[in-house]
Amino acid sequence: MKYFLFILNIFCLSTTSAQQVDSLVIKQLDSLIQVSRDLTAKKDFNKALEVNDTAEKLALDKLGRESAAYGSCAFNRGRVNYFKGNNQEAETWYLQSQSIREKVLGKEHPDLAWCLNNLAVLYWDKGYYEKAEQLYLEAKDIWEKTLGKEHPHYAMSLNNLAMIYRTRGNYEKAETFYLEAKNICEKVLGTEHPDYAESLSNLGILYSDMGNYEKAETFYLEAKNICKKVLSTEHPIYVWILENLAILYYDMANYEKAEPLFLESKDIKEKLLGKEHPKYALTLHNLANLYTDKGNYGKAEPLYLKAKDIREKTLGKEHPAYANCLNNLASLYFELGNYEKAEPLYLEAKSINEKVLGKEDRTYASNLNNLAVLYKNMGNNEKAESLYLEAKDIREKTLGKKHPDYAMSLNNLASLYFGLGTHEKAEPLYLEAKDIWGKSLGKEHPLYALCLNNLADGYKVIGNYEKAEHLYLEAKNIREKVLGKEHHAYVGSLNNLADLYERQTRFLEAELLLLELLTRSQVTMVNATTFLSEEELTKYTNAFQNIGNELIAYIIARHSIEAEFGILPNLAYDHALFHKGFLLTAASRLNAPSMTSAETMEINFRLKGFRRRLAAEYTKPIAERKGIADLEEKANASEKELARSNAGYADAIRQVKWKNVQAGLKPSEIAIEFVHCKIDFPKNTDSILYAALILKSGDLQPKFIPLFEEKSIDSLLNSKSERKADYVNSLYTLADRGAVAVEAHKKSLYEILWKPLEKELTHVNTIYFSPSGLLHRINLDAIPINETETLADRYKLIELNSTRQLVIPTQIKNGNNDAVLYGGIQYEQDSMFQNNEPLMASRSRGELSFSTVDTTLRGGSWNYLAGTDREVNAIEKIMQSNGVQTKLKKGYAATEESFKNIGAENNSSPRILHIATHGYFFNDPKNAAEKSKVGSPAESVFTMSDHPMLRSGLIMAGGNVAWQGKSTLEGREDGVLTAYEISQMNLSNTELVVLSACETGLGDIQGNEGVYGLQRAFKIAGVKYIIMSLWQVPDKQTSLLMTTFYKKWIESKMNIPDAFHAAQKELRDNGLDPYNWAGFVLVE
Repeated sequence: MKYFLFILNIFCLSTTSAQQVDSLVIKQLDSLIQVSRDLTAKKDFNKALEVNDTAEKLALDKLGRESAAYGSCAFNRGRVNYFKGNNQEAETWYLQSQSIREKVLGKEHPDLAWCLNNLAVLYWDKGYYEKAEQLYLEAKDIWEKTLGKEHPHYAMSLNNLAMIYRTRGNYEKAETFYLEAKNICEKVLGTEHPDYAESLSNLGILYSDMGNYEKAETFYLEAKNICKKVLSTEHPIYVWILENLAILYYDMANYEKAEPLFLESKDIKEKLLGKEHPKYALTLHNLANLYTDKGNYGKAEPLYLKAKDIREKTLGKEHPAYANCLNNLASLYFELGNYEKAEPLYLEAKSINEKVLGKEDRTYASNLNNLAVLYKNMGNNEKAESLYLEAKDIREKTLGKKHPDYAMSLNNLASLYFGLGTHEKAEPLYLEAKDIWGKSLGKEHPLYALCLNNLADGYKVIGNYEKAEHLYLEAKNIREKVLGKEHHAYVGSLNNLADLYERQTRFLEAELLLLELLTRSQVTMVNATTFLSEEELTKYTNAFQNIGNELIAYIIARHSIEAEFGILPNLAYDHALFHKGFLLTAASRLNAPSMTSAETMEINFRLKGFRRRLAAEYTKPIAERKGIADLEEKANASEKELARSNAGYADAIRQVKWKNVQAGLKPSEIAIEFVHCKIDFPKNTDSILYAALILKSGDLQPKFIPLFEEKSIDSLLNSKSERKADYVNSLYTLADRGAVAVEAHKKSLYEILWKPLEKELTHVNTIYFSPSGLLHRINLDAIPINETETLADRYKLIELNSTRQLVIPTQIKNGNNDAVLYGGIQYEQDSMFQNNEPLMASRSRGELSFSTVDTTLRGGSWNYLAGTDREVNAIEKIMQSNGVQTKLKKGYAATEESFKNIGAENNSSPRILHIATHGYFFNDPKNAAEKSKVGSPAESVFTMSDHPMLRSGLIMAGGNVAWQGKSTLEGREDGVLTAYEISQMNLSNTELVVLSACETGLGDIQGNEGVYGLQRAFKIAGVKYIIMSLWQVPDKQTSLLMTTFYKKWIESKMNIPDAFHAAQKELRDNGLDPYNWAGFVLVE
């Protein structure tokens, strides 16, 4: 549950009396009660009660217990206790006041109505809606009789009743009461009164709950403008309306509009209330919810933590709002997979709610459920079962066995038992849940369909395919009718049925479902790129990536029984084209310079809003969707407008199929998409299989060739050789030419990876290939065929991120013939150096902590590299003699600022960018089994970040200071240039980037998205060709390779791929072993 803001005014009557008493006593009592109220407003509850004690004694002494004056004292004591959070005491005193006033003043006195009203508020808070409604109705009738229908108190009672009906889902009745209250305020107070603005805001809340967002927005905006005019932008009512409007945009998934309003509300509350107020904490909490939903966990976490601290100080650790904060923070850590952090927070939230709300509260049952889900994911099924059972028992006791929530508990338990393989326990629970949901929600409800689907899963596992098919089909039909074909649950039904038909060898039926499945998932993904951040999109694509894994598994299963592949290779190739590099393509198009103009940014902003709202609507049942046709029309119009204003946009969203790739191939060329997947069909295994999808001119479809299990190549790549050179040489040589092979491998890289492909390579000389998984860490050019020949000698191998690039190549405008060269960098800080470069990016990483790593290779302790100075000087001479304008950045001038200024402010980036420096890459911190590629650094943002593009980068001038955990000079960058920072640059005019540094080609392997690291960063920035390294390359040999390459490219006029391959061959022919020449790869 997420807490959002609402206002509820509790009114209190100053002391009045129908008896003839001394007016001085009345004035004294009025004064004392007012002081008590003022102290209550300041949250000095104990002092407020002390003052009220004085008033009570005076009333008892002068007027007696059965007096209106004492009734007012009792009422005020109830009010103070309510705000103190002591609801039991508040109820006792409100009831006592009600009894006195009813006896002394009669059943139709306005003062009695206040008792009824505040008791109703108390019961509403407790969730006793029927009790609250009855009291509100009585208060309304009294005010109607005594004050009339045009009095503000009567209007307030209408508002309160409307709130009850809205909360209970009786929107029609709520609307009637809200509208009547608004009309009264308009007539009595006018349209420029704060109470009228509050009535508009209440209607906004109602229409928002009804899903009528446009109407809600209209009311909120009108209310906001009234308050801005008659109050101020710092008035509590204005802030309340502002935050309600923000919540509306949040519910609409229009985060671009919601965020600035939440931030404005936060700033006003900070000024009015300070940073230690519960209402300020509420806004922080709302902002954190927004960032969580956007997938921006880095922004959400500190806000949750701050809100938690404030609530702890102001409300105490035994308050539901504090527990709610713990719960949401735990859910954040759960989403991040940090179960160790989530567990204690869930436990503390449960403990608080148990104490404050009791073990029979629905919130407490939800806490138990959250913990059970956590333990299930942690593999602690015993604890999960115990908690699920406890939650079930609470719901059975408090809600009964016919309630949908009770059915959910049964479903959760059944899911646990099903996962444990105890199907005999799961089946009766699923059946009971199905019956409850069928009766309580109807047989066309999504939850009923969910239960059918779960039951079908169980029957499929035990081999009862007939029952499974019947249930899957029923679930699919319900989802199609109620949720629509755009909904992810319908796509899930397609997937489940396809899996079932594959098991039954009903291949034609399976293929039709898989074709629809792929088509729908791709449409969803394309639309999602218009409004999701890269981080959100990465998470979103993981589910769709499973479809590709399943396709490969199905092909392998058919291969094992010698069945026809059908259209599966076609689908698998199309899937690889779509998903490989898909995130990269989406990020690149949004980073394109044409997308940063004022016109395209405005169009893109509108498109994001429409697409996000559509995505939110598609998650709802069809009957509950609002404005779909209008939103689709607006989104399509915006997309066409964007395509017209941005030439590259249409290409970026264009969907490439295998036939498009094949059409561009010559008879002597082939395209290979390498793929890998975990084999979970027809049974779960630990095996990860690699395969090749080969596309040749004239073939009827792509050919599928199984290659090897990952463990066979993993053992080669993770050799235990003490010397890196020995390991590399053993990997890329057949005979022992002076290198020491630590382990004698049964099969070479050639035998494992390439030999299975050779029968398809007759008369082929050019191979375009896109690697997958661990193949990103292998230089195919260097794989030896025999003692004297490598693959590069036999084939022209061109590595691509995706073979879709053969259809939509990277477009570079070579308007300039210039180069920027970095080398001879001084890594120590020089405080005397005058840095004239403007600071283009804020230094936001905070204090860093690294331990020094001692090595003589690039990537070590960041010592000065004399070879890089000679390297860039030699390259400069080659370039200048061939008409290339060059800029040298050396010594202390090779700053991070100078690099970030390249391509900034719509300036053209250079054609060539050569960077000879240290590079770094750290493995995913979640993978404790692998050691860092540069040693064992202390925990820091670079080494421990969840974002892979922060864990790789380049060291620029002065970088040792930040690396060693020291403070950098004020106003300067820290000299550690991360891959993420590079990805935010505009290098769309750069044809070639050469990373003459160690391990720049490494990065995390993420699904079919290639290597997350510097390679990905420069591609996002718009570069066409990248030369980078796979291991720590010696300084001298690197310089030799680079100068040889530039001579062949610039002087001999070879194209970039030919020049690169020729340079490596020349070093090999000169007797250098693979460790010294094979470390660099070229990626297009």
